[in-house]
Parts: sequence; structure tokens; C-alpha cells
Amino acid sequence: MLVWAHLRAAERLAAGVSSLFGAGSAFAATQAAWRFLNNPRVSLASLIEPLRKEGRQRLAQTQAPFGLLVHDWCKLRFDHPRRKRDLATLTHSTDIGYELTTALLVSADDGSPLAPMEIHLGTGRGGLSTRSPSPSPASHLEQVLPTMEAAHQWDLPKPLVHVIDREADSVDHFRRWNAAGEKFLVRGDDRRVVWNGGSYLLSEIHQNLFQRKQLRCVGQGRYQGRLAEIWAVETEVILDRPARKNVADQRYEVPGPPLPVRAIFVEVRSKRGNRLAHWKLLSNVPPEWASSARLALCYYWRWQIESFFKLLKSHGHQLEQWQQATGSALARRLLVAAMACVVVWRLQADRSARAEEFKDFLVRLSGRQTKRGRRHTAPALLAGLWIFLSMLAVLEHYSLHDLKHFAAQLPSFDLTSTPNHDV
Repeated sequence: MLVWAHLRAAERLAAGVSSLFGAGSAFAATQAAWRFLNNPRVSLASLIEPLRKEGRQRLAQTQAPFGLLVHDWCKLRFDHPRRKRDLATLTHSTDIGYELTTALLVSADDGSPLAPMEIHLGTGRGGLSTRSPSPSPASHLEQVLPTMEAAHQWDLPKPLVHVIDREADSVDHFRRWNAAGEKFLVRGDDRRVVWNGGSYLLSEIHQNLFQRKQLRCVGQGRYQGRLAEIWAVETEVILDRPARKNVADQRYEVPGPPLPVRAIFVEVRSKRGNRLAHWKLLSNVPPEWASSARLALCYYWRWQIESFFKLLKSHGHQLEQWQQATGSALARRLLVAAMACVVVWRLQADRSARAEEFKDFLVRLSGRQTKRGRRHTAPALLAGLWIFLSMLAVLEHYSLHDLKHFAAQLPSFDLTSTPNHDV
């Protein structure tokens, strides 16, 4: 019932747990939700299991020989922080809130989000995690390898490629992940590498390949809502420099063995050929697993985790308006909301004629406007699902005759009688 209550796009001023018609009074639903979300016997490790089961099942249905696990972090800030009992100081004394760490499983076939597989919530009283036992607090990059190792316990049917944004561009971590047998795809900065026997910046290699017209169109995508083309080219480079570490304001270097990696240079171009964005990707994924074109698309699909955060926050569940007073209660509700997101993702991924008709119906029911070329969006489907489920619940208690009787009580207006015919 809690998952059903989260199958809706909440309003900013009404972000509480809703109750469907016929499910008891709103107060009773609120009390039941409060008891569940504040019950210490409801562990995060147990709440993540339905999501991991969904991830296993849907990953087994994909055609690619691997799945994508996208890692990212986001801050949760609240308009009324005094109502929370355990907010943490994030970057400075006035920056308080929770920090959400997520590992999202994504299809390597088409970039469809499958399920969040692990979630951590950093609070002022320590970290809360779906992993048992809960890991000790650590910096962002120090959290990645333990998550990679924990993923082997999820019984996934395929190996994983770990996709991370530019924050993970660290030679030291690349070497450690590679030594552990983990596969990664990371957006790099403009670092110096060995290429064709010489020392070059990645930007210099990119420019050289661009001038030689080596980039090829590998697929279509969207950039800031506009249709775009994705162009890519690959070459091999060697990371041979020592890693630079900064501990307690002390800088030092950590030497390591040379690490050959695939460098994939990607450009997102408009239909007119203008470059909208470009990435320098570094990966140790074997060529037999994926071509450079596939890896370019795999990194492009990293945006799914940003869409997940947006669906939890401003475009769906309004997470930053929730009234739960503790991080543990909020984390439990977050996992319930994630289950509602998975329901929507499954519906989005269904391309059958019947599902397409149902999605069109839900978007019309929601009253949402979508951009040209995008028939369905997750927030619109959420909004439509809530209305649809409410309709089903109402029809179990009232006949069509009753509903028409209620409709007859609405005041009517004769717009044709207005003297201003220009209106």
C-alpha cells in the first residue's frame, strides 16, 4: 500500500504519504505510514531486496554481456532543517542536510534504468546503508571499491561495468579497481598519458583525431531536450604517472605500474554539426565486451541516475519536502519511493502495443504537457497512475449512475451568453 501511495507526482506543499480512496481515512493512512517508517525492525537491508530482485530479473532479460552500475552522489537539503534531528554538515557550517549515495543498475542495451541496487544516506549521526553491516563513513571514491565488491553478493546474472563521472578520475583508484578485476568507465580530465610512444595531453590526442576526421556517428540522443548525434573514436593510452595524493594538506606521490586503458573521445553534436558537449572517457572494459561506440553510449546513459534524483526530488516525489524527522525514517520512505520509480520504469520499457496505448492514456489523464517527440515521461506517468488507481478504487464503491449524479451537482456556466464575443 505504501508503494501504491507513492505512485504519484507529489506537489511541493503536499509531499506527505497519500492514501487511495477506500483505504481508510487519511489520518489512519498517515499513522500507519508513520509506524512503518519509524519501526527499527524494518531494516534498509530488507527493503532493498525487492529492488535487487527486480534488478536481477530485468538484467537477465538484456542482450548485452554486461550491465551498467552507475555511481553518483547528491545532497538533500530541506526548507525547514530544524524539523530534522540528525542533519549533517556537508561542505561548510551553513550547508546542512543529508548526502545520498546511489548505485543504479542500467541496461547496456538501451540505457533503460532497471533498479537502484544500493543506497547510503549520510546523516549527522553516522551513515545509513542498505548494505549489512553498514560501511564506515568514507570519501566518495573510497566508497566505490567496497560497493564493487559488495555487488558480487547480489547474485547478478551478468558482470558489471561501473560508470562514474569525472569525480572518479584518479590513477590510484584506476589501478586499485583494475587489480581487483573490476571494470570501469570513467569520464577523465585533461591528463597527460603515453600515446604512440610519446607524452600527450588527452586534449591533444582528441584534437589530432578530430583533424584526421576519425570520429564516427555512433548513435542518437538528446542534449538539453534537443535531438543530437553522438560521435566517437577510440585509441589506446597508457597511464604511467604516479598518483598524486593529498592527506591533511600534505601532498605526495604514489608510484604504480603502467596501466593501459582505452581512451574514447566522444562529441555530442547538433543536427547541424555544432559540438554541444564532449567527453574524454577512460575504460578497462575488454574490446570483446563492447566496442567504442557501445561504451560511448554507455556513458551517455549515465544521465539516468540524474533523472532518478530528479524524479525523487523536484520532478516527482518532492523528497526535500518530506516531513520525516530522522534520516532512518526518511531512508525507509526513500526505498519505498524507489519501488514506485521501478514500477514506472518497467512500464516505460514495455514497447508492446497495449503498453503504448496505456502510457498514452496515462499521460492524457495526468494533464501534463510533454515536449515534441517525447510521448511519455516518468513524472507524467506517475501523475497519471495516481489518477488511474484512484479511479479504480472509486469504481469499487460507486456505480456510474452515482458518479453522474455527483456530476450533476456541479454548477454550469453558459459561456455563449457573455456580451464580450471576443473572449
